[in-house]
Amino acid sequence: MEWLVGQGVIGALVLLVAAFALLVKCADWMVEAAADLARCMRVPPILIGIVIVSIGTTTPELAVSIQAALDGKASIALGNAVGSVIYDDGIALPLVALLAPTVVVIDRIILRSATVFLVVAHLGAYWMCADGTLSRGEGMLLVCGFFAYLGYAYWEQRRGRPLMTEEVDFDTPPRSWPTILGLLTIGLAGVLVSSHGIVLAAPVLATAAGVSDVIIALVVVALGTSIPEIATCVTAARKNQGSLAVGNILGADILNICWIAGASATVQDLVVPADVIHFMFPAMLIIVFTMLSLMRWGHRFERWKGVVLLVMCCIYIVALFVVNPGALQTDLHVTPPTGEQVWISD
Repeated sequence: MEWLVGQGVIGALVLLVAAFALLVKCADWMVEAAADLARCMRVPPILIGIVIVSIGTTTPELAVSIQAALDGKASIALGNAVGSVIYDDGIALPLVALLAPTVVVIDRIILRSATVFLVVAHLGAYWMCADGTLSRGEGMLLVCGFFAYLGYAYWEQRRGRPLMTEEVDFDTPPRSWPTILGLLTIGLAGVLVSSHGIVLAAPVLATAAGVSDVIIALVVVALGTSIPEIATCVTAARKNQGSLAVGNILGADILNICWIAGASATVQDLVVPADVIHFMFPAMLIIVFTMLSLMRWGHRFERWKGVVLLVMCCIYIVALFVVNPGALQTDLHVTPPTGEQVWISD
């Protein structure tokens, strides 16, 4: 992939087209495997989305944030985690509502437990970072919180009788376990590889088109690390697996704060300017609380609710330029684990 990007605009364009084609197919395999996994385990698809799919699709954010922390780029490490929550809720989820052939029904019990953990984790993280530092101890606390959530979600699903959505027919025999695991592994690997290719190619094309460094940092890479979630949500919605997509986003929201930000802080303390903290976190909390309120409203995720979240995300992007555009132009470089250079916003 690096060789193609090195060939200039034509190579970057070829890589971008090929990456998107691979992304679509691999996301399709991953969604099919996840739905079969729900049948085999006889659990709601939303739980599979939260526990399994979201762990895989947030891998790019984890890799970038860990490397940023190692490089001493605390604003990038934390900003990537918080920004991914905003883009997942403000872009990926609206696409589910807009593209799903039927209204997505939300599992009441799992949404209730996810809401409690989301509110506690996000408010707790904001409180920990309010002094401008997310310490190693606080990061470890966030990581422990994620594992506590996994255990609680499984226990509550076993204890109660969650509302099974109509999206999975539990009477239909699933594929064999080796086939399911194979599709899930290949699909996830393909999603991650293709998203990496998009992140590499898009800045080259944007620069050639005369787009500013700020736009490249904000839109191309910040959204690039969220491409796996967006692709999975779009594919799941088109396959009438809306609950799987919603579970993916709920899980990603918890992972981005508890796992990604927390794990990054365990590498070394994340010291971020207070004005950045008090802009990112309130914006994230407003969008997350709105998302949860809309889902709890009738436990249905209609198209108009997706439009509300999409508009809020657009307002956030505009506010980034109006309120604090100068901050976006500092510390924009980070070297990911593979050694190449990419762009990302604070």
